[in-house]
Amino acid sequence: MPDSSPSSSRPPQVGRRTLLGAAAAATAAPVVLGSASRAAAAPAPRKKPRALPGGGDLGPNVLVFDPSTPGIQARLDEVFRQQESAQFGTGRYALLFKPGTYNGLNAQLGFYTSIAGLGLSPDDTTINGDVTVDAGWFNGNATQNFWRSAENLALVPVNGTNRWAVAQAAPFRRMHVRGGLNLAPSGYGWASGGYIADSRIDGQIGPYSQQQWYTRDSAIGSWLNGVWNMVFSGVEGAPAQSFPNPPYTTLATTPVSREKPFLYLQGSEYRVFLPEKRTNARGVTWGNGTPRGTSLPLTQFYVARPGVSAATLNQALEQGLHLLLTPGIYHLSEPLRINRANTVVLGLGYATLIPDGGVTAVKVADVDGVRLAGFLVDAGPVNSPTLLEIGPRGASRDHSANPTTVQDVFIRIGGAGPGKATTSMVVNSRHTIIDHTWVWRADHGDGVGWETNRADYGVVVNGDDVLATGLFVEHFNKYDVQWFGQRGRTIFFQNEKAYDAPNQAAIQNGSLKGYAAYRVGDAVTSHEGWGLGSYCYYNVDPTIVQHHGFAAPVRPDVRFHNLLVVSLGGQGQYECVINDTGSPTSGTSTVPSTVVSYP
Repeated sequence: MPDSSPSSSRPPQVGRRTLLGAAAAATAAPVVLGSASRAAAAPAPRKKPRALPGGGDLGPNVLVFDPSTPGIQARLDEVFRQQESAQFGTGRYALLFKPGTYNGLNAQLGFYTSIAGLGLSPDDTTINGDVTVDAGWFNGNATQNFWRSAENLALVPVNGTNRWAVAQAAPFRRMHVRGGLNLAPSGYGWASGGYIADSRIDGQIGPYSQQQWYTRDSAIGSWLNGVWNMVFSGVEGAPAQSFPNPPYTTLATTPVSREKPFLYLQGSEYRVFLPEKRTNARGVTWGNGTPRGTSLPLTQFYVARPGVSAATLNQALEQGLHLLLTPGIYHLSEPLRINRANTVVLGLGYATLIPDGGVTAVKVADVDGVRLAGFLVDAGPVNSPTLLEIGPRGASRDHSANPTTVQDVFIRIGGAGPGKATTSMVVNSRHTIIDHTWVWRADHGDGVGWETNRADYGVVVNGDDVLATGLFVEHFNKYDVQWFGQRGRTIFFQNEKAYDAPNQAAIQNGSLKGYAAYRVGDAVTSHEGWGLGSYCYYNVDPTIVQHHGFAAPVRPDVRFHNLLVVSLGGQGQYECVINDTGSPTSGTSTVPSTVVSYP
């Protein structure tokens, strides 16, 4: 979002939000056709590929430290120098710390960098020091601090407060901060985050300039302030419900949650822990010793390296292995097909899947308990009809006891180069939990333009009983979210409409001015949402008018709580908040228009 620094001092790629500083390898054998004289001969049997091994080395971009490792700070600094401003670069890193105590470290995190402890509990791995995200690379504006993460560590910050100034796709999971947490950059420039889950912050969390934030199933000492949209579910110590002033949306519990899988060490053996499902969850999962769940040895995973073919990945899946995607970029000539219940696909260091030739990157069958976590899907230059499909069309099985979870799975269309996709994510399976995603049609970078990185729809939900906790979807040419399933629920939604619409006609939706950011289908009889926000910044044609941010059928069981729309500096305007309800946004004031309850 916009910043007030002069253009001559901005680093490259500043198209995003510049007004806010002034505003509040085994493939299947080919089939060979025989000659006419042998047409009647029986085909030779296809040779079964050799079984792929499980386990193995994590590769050169997973850096594993223990307390006796020499030169840890120098290695951390080296990775940071490379990644600090590499917003659309190809580097990918996971920094893993074995259980123990580390003194005097400051792990600064740049793009595509994840840091994590390797214990079963965050308190198994303590850093007497900091894990820092700041925005020096971008003149103190943190609204582009995407794609980085911290997990499963205890921090004792040097000055008592750790700085975590992030924007989208930067989860802070399963962390214990023995002190405070500052979510703003040095100088308190703008930030546009963010997400915390399963974490304990002993002191105060100060969002300061953060426009929006979602905190789930955690414990905090206190919370300082709010700008537009601060949402809490299942958080001990959360501020009381008070939207819109202060803009706090507070739910005592989270209806259903299941924490993200994580890598840990049991002795010298790597394993992946699979936390169990919780209902009406509140507080952290790890506060009373060993967390509840199951674990798998790394030998049950195919440990993938960049350059491996999609055919080999699918062979591993068919063989019954799970997938661990080590950091890097993977080109896919065919979809990854996940057909087995309880399959885990876990990425490290923002492993990135690029579908080639217009294929879908990942297709999940209508089965129980699939866990997708920790990777980025980057659209290719040939249009893909979809990028991620959870369940086939018409999926109808009951997965309430063991849902599929999609966690820290991020989708990007354009930015790193040309990319196109008609629909980014389609959810057909019932009871799916989407727990923190950022689905983004790029507004800056390479391969960006109204038609250049065309992407009409962000997330489409057809399945019933789907829950989204932490839904970030931005800049699509038409609808950002369309929800057709029954009994859907969303806790926290953040959206910006596409900046680059050339004129009013380009977004005209029949008789309506513009496509809603979040649309509930006309046939839906039950739906509920809490803490949903949509912003517009039509910088190509600031005269564009968007009728509303939200659209839904008017029925007693289709309910919304705490909605807002904002025009950033008057670059475009909203006439209403939801349907025909809610005041228009006012001039250039960048003041939200809110609806506390609908209908």
